[in-house]
Amino acid sequence: MRLLTYNIHKGIGGRDRKYRLERIIEVITKEAPDIVCLQEVDHLVRRSGHHNQPRLLSEGCALHHHSYQLTVPIRGGGYGNLVLSRWPMHQTHHMCLRFKKRKHRGAQLVVVETPEGPLSLVNWHLGLTGNERLWQARQLLKHTMMMAEPHTPTIIAGDSNDWRDHISDRIFTQQSFQLVTDPPSQFRSFPAFWPVMALDKIFVRGSVNAGNVQVVSTPLARRASDHLPLVFDFQISG
Repeated sequence: MRLLTYNIHKGIGGRDRKYRLERIIEVITKEAPDIVCLQEVDHLVRRSGHHNQPRLLSEGCALHHHSYQLTVPIRGGGYGNLVLSRWPMHQTHHMCLRFKKRKHRGAQLVVVETPEGPLSLVNWHLGLTGNERLWQARQLLKHTMMMAEPHTPTIIAGDSNDWRDHISDRIFTQQSFQLVTDPPSQFRSFPAFWPVMALDKIFVRGSVNAGNVQVVSTPLARRASDHLPLVFDFQISG
């Protein structure tokens, strides 16, 4: 099975600043993922033609099970997180991770019914300061879906903004999570045109057998957004 995580920057290129959602769709479909975790997805916002990006992305990627979380409101629309899946999802929860009065942030928690069994999945986008991210990670781990037995197959993916790996070192390794995007020097994803920081990360716990994980650094991916996507191949053991 294959998961892709990608901050799509509302479909706006990192260098040319052009809105071209079709580039994002092409980047994703070329990797043939089964599950996609997206951040910064617009919904009915002027800069992206008032498009319903969750619907367009679901249709364009032929992944018809989807769940959208609007985290930042903008004049009747906004942007947020989106999970696309080849398989049905249930137990969908949307968490607010806003820290004090800073920018709205959020996490999606869903269970995906994969052919190899249920998968607990988190798609999130964290804040810009260290204390904010540590608080957000702790809040997530307090959720009832995250307090299940450690053997429950779980993947956490998204834009962590954690270039120093503090949430991994200080929180997740103590909770039986493995950072599969390690070492950071091999998974630099930002900025897309000249990546120097490993902001996009994937954690696993339980009976998730990690396979290949890599940054997608094709010429199109370097133009389509300000982040590069990550792809992760995995299996769920019985």
